Amino acid sequence: MDNPDLGSLPQWNLGDLYESPAAPGIEGDLAKAEAEAKDLARRYQGKLSTLSGDELAEAVKSYEALQDVLGRVGSYAQLVYAGNMSDPENGRFYQTIQERITDITAAVIFFTLEINRIDERALQEKLKTPELARYAPWFEAVRAFKDHQLSDEAERLLHDKSVVGRAAWNRLFDETIAGMRLPLDGQELTVDQTLNLLTNRDGAKRKAAAGALSTGLGARAAAFALITNTLAKDKEIEDRWREFARPVSSRNLGNQVEDEVVDALVGAVTAAYPRLSHRYYKIKAGWFGADKLDYWDRNAPLPEDSDRKIPWEEAKEIVLGAYGAFSPELAAIGKRFFDKGWIDAPAQPGKAPGAFAHPVTPSAHPYILLNYYGRTRDVMTLAHELGHGVHQVLAGPQGALLADTPLTLAETASVFGEMLTFRALLAREKDAKCRRILIAGKVEDMLNTVVRQIAFHRFETRLHDERRKSELPAEKIGEIWLETQKESLGPTLSFDDGYRIFWAYIPHFIHSPFYVYAYAFGDCLVNSLYAAYQAAPEGFAKKYLDMLAAGGSKRHKALLAPFGLDAADPKFWGRGLTMIEGLIDELA
Repeated sequence: MDNPDLGSLPQWNLGDLYESPAAPGIEGDLAKAEAEAKDLARRYQGKLSTLSGDELAEAVKSYEALQDVLGRVGSYAQLVYAGNMSDPENGRFYQTIQERITDITAAVIFFTLEINRIDERALQEKLKTPELARYAPWFEAVRAFKDHQLSDEAERLLHDKSVVGRAAWNRLFDETIAGMRLPLDGQELTVDQTLNLLTNRDGAKRKAAAGALSTGLGARAAAFALITNTLAKDKEIEDRWREFARPVSSRNLGNQVEDEVVDALVGAVTAAYPRLSHRYYKIKAGWFGADKLDYWDRNAPLPEDSDRKIPWEEAKEIVLGAYGAFSPELAAIGKRFFDKGWIDAPAQPGKAPGAFAHPVTPSAHPYILLNYYGRTRDVMTLAHELGHGVHQVLAGPQGALLADTPLTLAETASVFGEMLTFRALLAREKDAKCRRILIAGKVEDMLNTVVRQIAFHRFETRLHDERRKSELPAEKIGEIWLETQKESLGPTLSFDDGYRIFWAYIPHFIHSPFYVYAYAFGDCLVNSLYAAYQAAPEGFAKKYLDMLAAGGSKRHKALLAPFGLDAADPKFWGRGLTMIEGLIDELA
């Protein structure tokens, strides 16, 4: 798609998966998966504990193959839907596929439930079989939940009802956001387009965008509050049945990270608010000749920033050049996304807001969705999502059960890609004023990734704790939101009542409760990782690519050991935050 300012923006080619939603291959793969699921149940249900190591390895491979086939169909439906959530036919297709996959996988719910009932000593004996041993990390991840497992009947009920429970509320949220049109300067803008205006050079446009967003979200406050309350209560009920102590506990267990490690991260970032965000925004207000910054000016370009639009081809060269200077292999994998139609970049009505990299399945390849407006931030977003994509390609050979990386490391490659791009831009910039603009932009990105995401985490924690007592009106949710935002951003930021509803557009609260700390985890981790690279660059790239290629086959402790890093070390997070503080020092 051509854009006069940005050049030709790529749109993805989903034909590598299926030609269209009506393609016969979709029904063929679903029929094949249904038959395989029934065959798995016929051969193995009630028998897993009695199998030898070799027999269990064969069963796991069959189960993995089933996940790969269903992953391809489900991913295609999700990508079609993300391309235009306002199209009712896309919504119908997505829902139908979700329901079909739920029906098919009902036959194999027994698989992980029975794995969790195998005696530990007996399982360790089976794992001595080489063919089964490679799946040991997957067994560990599955069995981490065994103490929280319900009866087979209850698990089947939760599974069957998921498409009309949480998934349906997720879809309602997505379609509500995608369908919103906000009147601004004689135009009808999407939520994503309006959010983009909060980084516009024109302060009047930023203020107007904030007002339009506040009015649009506020008009739907009751609906957003209902969605949020329902999903929080749904989580509380399931957490209670599964006997999770805290709302965050299930996420930590799934992330393969200890509660105390997450608590240490949250504590370290919260304690650093005054010397990071509070200090930076005071400096920024001074650049604008003010004592206070309105919240809509938080991400405003600096007064001397030309705010030049960066064409797509230039953005591509910047990111691939930065990747290539670090590792030619990294850049070569990244180049495939541009050459093979794996990226969808134009911002269009109905399209999913924000950006993501979808891994699809190891037998296929990832796809990247962007809303590219040509700002430096958009170039950094490209670097971020391409990092995810390269990570997913490298981890693919691990297979469907071991390719996915725990969220604690899922943001590592993406944030590292941003850091490589930032450092490359900074190295070639000699003008002091332009360097300050670059550093300020990077600081703001890091604050958004670390401070803002931990503030989001604290908001979620308070919201879920309060929801355990009673349903929360939109006003109460807004009150919690405003308190956590003020605490994190500091006294320099000025908020009006319109900001109280801004919690409503954050998709992570709806789709992935307590995901957000993974961003802060990744940023602080990458800061320490990059410092290790600067201290000893020889051989670092190979160790880094090996870490990405491990996917989910190792836990964070083992993956970080080659770099001399340990996230359980209380000093670890302080080292990561020191890099942000150092950049702020350069601006003071």
